Amino acid sequence: MLYTSSELAKILRRLNDDKETLIQKEEMSSTFLAASGEDADSLRPEYDYAETGKQIAGIDGKVRAIKHALNIFNSTHKLPGYDMTVDQALVYIPQLSERRRRLAEMKNRLPKMREGGMRTSNVIDYRYTNYDPAAAQADFDAVSAELSSIQTALDLFNTTEKLELDIVL
Repeated sequence: MLYTSSELAKILRRLNDDKETLIQKEEMSSTFLAASGEDADSLRPEYDYAETGKQIAGIDGKVRAIKHALNIFNSTHKLPGYDMTVDQALVYIPQLSERRRRLAEMKNRLPKMREGGMRTSNVIDYRYTNYDPAAAQADFDAVSAELSSIQTALDLFNTTEKLELDIVL
C-alpha cells in the first residue's frame, strides 16, 4: 500500500497506544493478590503470558518495519526547494531552531547595560555587546523565515509524497 509520512506517523502513534494498552493490561493482570483462605483461582484475572508477548512482539515488528521504511524514504528523497534530503532537513530544523533561540536573546540585548548584583564598592559595571544587535535582529529574521519555509516544505512533503509499505497494519 501507499502511505504518506503523515499517515504513517498517525499509524505509529496508534501502534504505540495499542502497545501501551497491552502493557498496562499486563501490569494489572499478570499478578494478583489473594488473602489467605480465599480461593485464588476464583480471583485470578484473565491473562495469557505467551499471547500478550506475541501481540507486543507483533506491534514492535510493525513499528520497526514502518520506521525502517520511513528512514530509507527520508534518506533517499530530496525535499523540494532544498538541496538536502528529508532526513537532512529533519536534522537542520532543530539546528535552525537553536540558532533562532540564541539570536532571540542576542537581538534583545542593549548595546550597553548596567550590571546588577551585590555592590561592594561605588564602581558601576557595565556590560557591552561585542556585536551589532541590529545584525543579530537581521539574522534572527532571516533564520525565522528559513525555519518557517523549510517547515512548510516538510509539511507539504509529508502530506503529499507517498511511499510503498508492504506490511499488514
